[in-house]
Amino acid sequence: MASRQGGPDTEGVSATDSHGVSLTNAPAGPTARDRPTGHDGAHLPPRDPSAYAQTDHFGRRLRQTGRYVSLPLVAHVIREGQLRFNSADGWRFAAVVDGVRVVTVVSDADTDSPVLVTGWTEVADRESAAASDRWSPLDVETIELRSSLADAGDRQCPGRIRPRSVTRPFELAGHRVETESGEAYVECSDCGGRFRSKRALSEKGCRRR
Repeated sequence: MASRQGGPDTEGVSATDSHGVSLTNAPAGPTARDRPTGHDGAHLPPRDPSAYAQTDHFGRRLRQTGRYVSLPLVAHVIREGQLRFNSADGWRFAAVVDGVRVVTVVSDADTDSPVLVTGWTEVADRESAAASDRWSPLDVETIELRSSLADAGDRQCPGRIRPRSVTRPFELAGHRVETESGEAYVECSDCGGRFRSKRALSEKGCRRR
């Protein structure tokens, strides 16, 4: 298991967003004994954002450009989002915010100290996202490109890269990538490498030019 940091830290992050939600260093929430249980008797993850600590992995994701995960959004998802169990990574909270689905994965739901494991965004309604004041056109393009590469995994996906135009590099697999509409690859702005899959990005370390 990833090591844990202290409670969620909002230093340097806006305490609230347009939804008025926040994630603070408030005292821990309900213990496992106090939490409601599901049909199978398992304890459900609490809806109180202050009950969660951060894994190191989540902290890195929080700081990663192009992922668009913030503490206020995470708090909103925990309080208001749908809760589902996924066989791949466990409990997920998810909510659509102005056309973009924000997903937060939590763990250790059966202990006294649940944790935030990871989080990401994906475009749920492109029209709504494009019309929103929250997301810029470049934000939407970046989210869709990241999702395309993540969904393809090991497979090359030039057809899903070509429609995207991402001129502001974002972090992925140790690289800072961008692409222009019509190109069948993403290019790292640091090392100049060209890649058609997330696996290729992961296999070749970034060496700045």
